[in-house]
Amino acid sequence: MTAGRTLLAFDGRPVDGGLYLRIDHFAQHLPAAARDAVAAFSAYGLGLLAVLMLAAWWRARHADNATMARALAAPLCVIAAFAADTLLKGVLREPRPCQVLPAGTTLEACPGVGDWSLPSNHTVIAFAGAAALWLVDRRIGFLALLLAAAMGVSRVAVGVHYPHDVVLGALVGTAAGYGLALLAGHGHGLVDRARSGTLRAWLAA
Repeated sequence: MTAGRTLLAFDGRPVDGGLYLRIDHFAQHLPAAARDAVAAFSAYGLGLLAVLMLAAWWRARHADNATMARALAAPLCVIAAFAADTLLKGVLREPRPCQVLPAGTTLEACPGVGDWSLPSNHTVIAFAGAAALWLVDRRIGFLALLLAAAMGVSRVAVGVHYPHDVVLGALVGTAAGYGLALLAGHGHGLVDRARSGTLRAWLAA
């Protein structure tokens, strides 16, 4: 990394580097089975979000057109939130804490230089999906929020993010997911027409 890039990059160490190291130390001293479970959830837990989206679509077959429009748009809301997060990462360019702090052996392999830390991609995706699903079905949305919170905590526990990476990720994801899902509700007219056509079996109970 050049001197110019270093000056322009955001340094997260003074924000909560000490808290990150305490969490990392705690995680490294968990029983082996617990460490493996945390690492596996952190790496693959977003698959559960896809399951919740499928459940929301299924339940939306009994709901009004605006709700179905939001259910169908939920994956697109997540993609848009991820794109915005990627752009923000490129602006802030915060190095991963495991690259610049004495974290030891983290539960997840530390990403390479240039794989920026702020905000947390996983957290943005999880909270964007949860916010969108909240507008489709409150019970599924609540489960998605629990999943998102657990995902955020796990990203710090495995050693690849500062706590503030997760906090900003939650804010970005929630704002993007909720706002875009609200807009998606205006597509109720398209759903109404689709429910009267060949897609009726997929969009109505």
